Order: sequence, then structure tokens, then C-alpha cells
Amino acid sequence: MGKAGRFSAIAILAFLLAGTVLVSLSLGRYPIPLGALITRLLGGAFATPQMEAIFFNVRLPRILLACLVGCSLAAAGASYQGVFQNPLAAPDILGASSGAATGATLAILMRLPGPMITVFAFLTSLITIGLVMFIGNRARGRKIVGLILAGLMVSSLNSAGISFMKLAADPYNVLPEIVYWLMGSLAKTKPADVGFVFIPMLLGLVPLFIFRWRINLLTLGEDEAQSMGVNIKRTRVLVIVCSTLITAAAVSVSGIIGWAGLVIPHLTRRFVGNDYQHLMPASMLFGALFLLLIDNISRNLFATEVPLGILTSLVGAPFFLWLITRKGDLW
Repeated sequence: MGKAGRFSAIAILAFLLAGTVLVSLSLGRYPIPLGALITRLLGGAFATPQMEAIFFNVRLPRILLACLVGCSLAAAGASYQGVFQNPLAAPDILGASSGAATGATLAILMRLPGPMITVFAFLTSLITIGLVMFIGNRARGRKIVGLILAGLMVSSLNSAGISFMKLAADPYNVLPEIVYWLMGSLAKTKPADVGFVFIPMLLGLVPLFIFRWRINLLTLGEDEAQSMGVNIKRTRVLVIVCSTLITAAAVSVSGIIGWAGLVIPHLTRRFVGNDYQHLMPASMLFGALFLLLIDNISRNLFATEVPLGILTSLVGAPFFLWLITRKGDLW
């Protein structure tokens, strides 16, 4: 696909996302007619106060959060795959997701209110990444391998901690809440959640977008990138910190949502290629579109909401198997 084709693909994704957002705003257990929705967006008013309350307090925050979380996970996945030069790298490779899960599980076990669960998840995710980077920098051999191994080991410790807390939790009230959080959901989204994660996500996504061409150089290998005048260490740290920040923010408000960060960048490569100049914005848009569609299925197709982690696994795992068995390069 030529340069014009890649720009066209990005424009189509942006158009599809905008249309899906508009349709999603009208869908739900209390439907809002598209005509009333467009009138409100153009400055008019809804027919009833209930419609106004549902739109601003429930529907709009949830849809914005679905887009932000999907965009962040896909951008983090694409970045990690470039930095680690590993097609199986995903947003939780350094333990950000397991760290957030540990904090959220602890907060639920302590019966803290919802906002504190988000805060605990966000902070423990960052602490986990700090610990992984501390250990990885002291590992012998290749730093990048040491970092990945440190992430795997710390994630394993987090999993053990989560299992212990689940064992100690009240099986009738607390344990179901922990299990539901771990499966990922946006059902309890509040407007404050969007405000809480917006700044951290912005601080991570903007540098990744601006410096996306540097990730191209990292995929060439260290020696070749250094010969082109790129400071490998500084660039790698910048990309890892930004990717971790948006992963921590996303998981803290949504719970564990697997596969989006792994599958979306690979699917996007099929349309726009491996050049991060196009891959990064396309992955961001596709990630937002994907999670918004999954969330629409979760809240509209069944009588009871299905956790997002289950749906993304049902879609992501078979698709990834199809992807790796097709002819052509995966990476």
C-alpha cells in the first residue's frame, strides 16, 4: 500500500470511529433517538431531564473511557513490540496490569470506595514498573532481556499476592467483586474516572505520537540506530515510561482487558505496514474503535453485561491464531 493508501486507511478509521461514537451514544437500555442526539450536539436540548442525565452522567463518560482505554492499550502494545522487537510483546509485559490488579484487589479487600480502588490500582501499577526497571537495570547480560525477565518474575509475584488475597476474601461479598474487577468492565464508569485518567493518558500518548519515527529506528537494532545518531537508552526509556503510564491509567479504570494491546497493532500492520509514522496513529484509532464495539456488545447484546476481558479473549485469541497461520510475515 502506498503513502496515499496508508493516509486513506487512517482517515477511514477516524471516520468509522466518529460514526461508531455517534451510534453508541444512542444505544443502551434507555435509547436516545439519533435525531435528539444530533439536536443536542448542535446546541439544542433533550426532551426530558432523564435523557440529559443519562447522556452526561452515564453514556458519554463510558464511551469516552472505552475510546481512551482502547487507544492507550493499542498504542502501548505497538510501542512495546517496537522497543522489544518482539511480536508477542503486550502492554502487560512489564507487569503494569498485574501491578494494577494487585492494588485494586487490595483496595477491594479493604472495602475502600470506588475512587480509591482506581487510585490504588494506578499507584501500584507504577510502583511495579519502577521495581521492574530497578531490577532490570541490575540484571547481567542484555538489559532488554533482563527487563523482560524482571517483568515476568514480578508479575508472577503479583499473581501470587492476588491469589492469596482472593483466598482471604469474604466469599459472598468481596470475592465476587474482586473477580469481576479482574475480568475487566466499564459498567461502573463515572465522569470523574475520565478526568482521573485523561491527563496521564495525554502525557503518555502525545510523546508516543510525536516521537513515533524514533520507534522505527529502534526496530532496526541497536547498532544501526546508534549509527544514525539516536540515543538508544534515552529513547527506549521514554517509550517504555510513556507506554507504561498509559497502560497503568487504562487498567486502573477498566480492569484487565487482554488481547487488545497484542492483536490490534498486528491487525493494523495488515493495512498500513510496519512504518510507525502510520502504524501508531492507525493503532490508536483502531484500538479505540475495537474496544468501543466490544463495549457496545457487552452492554447491549445480553441481558447481563459480559465482562470486557471475556469478550476480547473470545475475539482476540481465535483471530490471533488465524493471523499467525496466514501466509506472509507477522512482523
